[in-house]
Amino acid sequence: MPAIICVPARNEEDALPTLIAALCNLAVPPMELDVCIYLDRCTDGSAALLADKAAKLPFRLMVEHGGASVKANAGAARRAAFAMGLGMLGGREGLIFTTDADSAPERDWIAAGQRALAQADVVAGRIMRVDAMRDTEQSRLEHYYDRLHRYRRVIDPVPWEARDTHHFSGGANMAVRASAYRASGGFQPLASGEDATLLDDAARAGFRVRRDAAMVVETSSRRIGRVAEGLAGTLRALDAGRQVRVANPRGAAWQWQAQATARRSFPAIDEAEVRVALGDLLGLTADHVLGVARDCPNAEAFAMRIVPAPRCHGDTIMLAEAEDLLAAMEGAVEGEWREIAA
Repeated sequence: MPAIICVPARNEEDALPTLIAALCNLAVPPMELDVCIYLDRCTDGSAALLADKAAKLPFRLMVEHGGASVKANAGAARRAAFAMGLGMLGGREGLIFTTDADSAPERDWIAAGQRALAQADVVAGRIMRVDAMRDTEQSRLEHYYDRLHRYRRVIDPVPWEARDTHHFSGGANMAVRASAYRASGGFQPLASGEDATLLDDAARAGFRVRRDAAMVVETSSRRIGRVAEGLAGTLRALDAGRQVRVANPRGAAWQWQAQATARRSFPAIDEAEVRVALGDLLGLTADHVLGVARDCPNAEAFAMRIVPAPRCHGDTIMLAEAEDLLAAMEGAVEGEWREIAA
């Protein structure tokens, strides 16, 4: 099955050599591999740099230039990069990988993604930051979210999740089956958050979304970024002493437990008592529950669509308080927690 790497880049002349070197170093399984780079209104020397390197690469490199009349947009640029890859595939199935121009996939990135996509339809890999040791608050926050996601899979396990899972949902490290990408609508033209939105859209369409720590990309810890709400802005805010507040984890726990119940209920949704019980849990009528179920292709789509945002614990709290609450939640499922962490 062919694999295509699709990368958006905007004025990344300084970063592109590191990316290209990492792509050249990939240990690629026996498969067709191409790289598509979409230059998003670049005004630097990115195009000339890529043109100079193209003939010397161990893969076919396709470069497309975004028009100056098109407003720079992270989601639109990644969507355009994927359009290049889909065009190369025609209507065929394929594995499409994406990263950022300031990032470097590890040598086994394609192989790890191929293994992950044998179990799922979309995979988000782990993102490692250069010089992460100096960004202690960001590292602490990421560790908290990793714990929270592992807790999610304790109370709502799915067979396609990686045993070594994590919380990341960034476009710096993702792969997807071309068929799942087409069917879920692809990346939306959002100024930021297009990556997490794709994962949500895929799950709501019934596709299996996996977070796999075996698939690793290293990205920069730079403070000047291309997206207003991206990592660079977060690091700057933490440098300035911003206090970290997060959503109350008890709200997420309610939602995930409800999704687990909805997933278990789906095969028996034609039974009135099953619909009534689920409706009582979610604050919905049995008819509403049945209507949503009739529109869902499988239990995953149903669980993702039927469960509303939590009606309680919607406040934000200090990170230290959230860590304490999560520790108590982990303790309540101690046996299962040991098993998933082993």
